[in-house]
Amino acid sequence: MDLLLEACDYYLFDRAYAVLLPSPGNSTTLATTPLYTDLNVKVPTALNYVYQKLLTLKSTDVYGEPSILPASPYTYASILSRSNIVRQFISIFLVTCLFGWIAYFSVAGFAYLTVFDKRVFNHPRYLKNQMSMEIHQALTSIPQMVLLTVPFFLIELHGYSRLNGTLYDIFDNKTKLLLQTLTFLMFTDCGIYFIHRWLHIPSVYKKLHKPHHKWIVCTPFASHAFHPVDGWAQSLPYHFYPLFFPLHKVLYLFLFGFVNFWTVMIHDGQYLSNDPVVNGTACHTIHHLYFNYNYGQFTTLWDRLCRSYRRPDDSLFTRGILSSDKRETEKIRRRLEGKDDRTYTK
Repeated sequence: MDLLLEACDYYLFDRAYAVLLPSPGNSTTLATTPLYTDLNVKVPTALNYVYQKLLTLKSTDVYGEPSILPASPYTYASILSRSNIVRQFISIFLVTCLFGWIAYFSVAGFAYLTVFDKRVFNHPRYLKNQMSMEIHQALTSIPQMVLLTVPFFLIELHGYSRLNGTLYDIFDNKTKLLLQTLTFLMFTDCGIYFIHRWLHIPSVYKKLHKPHHKWIVCTPFASHAFHPVDGWAQSLPYHFYPLFFPLHKVLYLFLFGFVNFWTVMIHDGQYLSNDPVVNGTACHTIHHLYFNYNYGQFTTLWDRLCRSYRRPDDSLFTRGILSSDKRETEKIRRRLEGKDDRTYTK
């Protein structure tokens, strides 16, 4: 987050805060020391500075060092300096919320235009104006989820995590990056499974998880259409991991992007594989159709260990979700209404 925040400060926030909340009697003088570094440099352009860094900088494990960019001319021109925690909270909220909206619309929109099966609109379980309701739910929930998440980013920003590395040493140890990626996916897959199971406890489900299960057959825009506390709860393993395990900070940003992509993918209705290990679109479709199976995020491991795995029927791949089998449709309807499954709660 320090890398992203520093770039945003240099190109946008320093000037914005200087204009909106100027510091009395302090003109836009070039600062000598950026917030996230002990370097004392002045350079004519940011591009030249970055170029010199790429040539000379060595890797470091000190969180927030070295700086990507020098201090902008507006660094100390506001009453809210870069080190002010109120400013950091506001800046992180704005950046993360904007990123969340952009990632949601770009990835879900791309999936909708390229792989989404439009026949879903004719499914008997598809709600009237469902896609617009999904988008509205996501747009209003994302800022609230971000608001709950900002404290974790502040903890990471101030060095109270095991995030390490720099922009320039990302590929120095590819084996370590691979191991960190695998352990991150395994840790979060386990955590999300049990949080998801908790969300299906009837009393919790009614308050938090029911809005997401409103979408029985999904479009890609259902991917982030959660109650904000529900979405935040399922993101907790992503924030707990770097508190306990070392993780390269650039890889951390990449994995957050991947998580958003994966969340959209398992709701896009494109049944490419019936892999027994990977919890893909077909597995997650079964979760929405039958409710109490396939709680996993990336793999079916914990569903198998806890006996909640249900293999998608091969007919899903030949006929798609728009099955013409009336008996099967009735069976699904009865399950969704709780007539055949005591664990289902409206």
